[in-house]
Amino acid sequence: MKAAVFTHYGPPEVLQVVDVPKPVPNDDEILIRVRATTATRGDSRMRSFTVPRGQWLLARLYLGITGPRRRILGMELAGDVEAAGKAVTRFRPGDPVFGSTFAANFGGYAEYKCLPEKGVVTLKPANLTYEEAAALPGGGMTALRALRHGNVQKGQRVLIYGASGAVGTYAVQLARHFGAEVTGVCSTRNLELVRSLGAAEVVDYTKEDFTQRGDTYAVVIDAVGKLPREQALKRAGVFVDVHNVPGGESLGDLILLKDLAAAGIIKPVIDRCYSLDQIVEAHRYVDQGHKRGNVAITIADS
Repeated sequence: MKAAVFTHYGPPEVLQVVDVPKPVPNDDEILIRVRATTATRGDSRMRSFTVPRGQWLLARLYLGITGPRRRILGMELAGDVEAAGKAVTRFRPGDPVFGSTFAANFGGYAEYKCLPEKGVVTLKPANLTYEEAAALPGGGMTALRALRHGNVQKGQRVLIYGASGAVGTYAVQLARHFGAEVTGVCSTRNLELVRSLGAAEVVDYTKEDFTQRGDTYAVVIDAVGKLPREQALKRAGVFVDVHNVPGGESLGDLILLKDLAAAGIIKPVIDRCYSLDQIVEAHRYVDQGHKRGNVAITIADS
């Protein structure tokens, strides 16, 4: 099978599409024919080993000291079940599924991937494309945890900083679903996008600093990890940085997002689509730091 592999840390060009052995599912696993995955900031950071100085040693131990321990990136995927282990009861061949590979050594940048039946994987919403479904787990579950950590309630005024990114676009939609009045902070070109997602007000950070306004918010959520805590607390009762939210991904959260997507309450935002052969170009675009929502990678046509 084809997969995008990297053997050392570096720029996008370290990614190479090569032939690797097709995986075989264990008794408790499903083999997924991957239709789509994503190129995320997380993938970019792992590829380039761009981590905060204080996290260098722990990151090196986790990702690989002399080179990447997990050589196929891709933190989320969508596809079809091709085969199921003999102990599997939740899925059967032909089922369209989507899920996270975060706890399964990544691996979305490949034509096939095995995931545990009890992992963070479930049936794909029928109203989403494979690319849209692949973009739902990571950003969606991160946004959901951030809103819960901030204890966002109906009627509260909530500000989402970085509202046009992969996490921010979900945070805006979910906060509105929870009944909050949402203010989104983004750049000029993304103002209309953020409004369309349900923000009652948008602030263009290239022209205005929201902390200099007289407005106050019950919760400020930094969806991009760039807002200093001291600055945010000038206008917030509670500040949440998505990079410091406790807890991890869960099947329950993925199913909740699936149900919300199926009901049309939330919808993934896809900025651009690339093929697996264009993975280097996709990473170059992500590295620019200006993507709107998600960048999808089509692995196989449906």
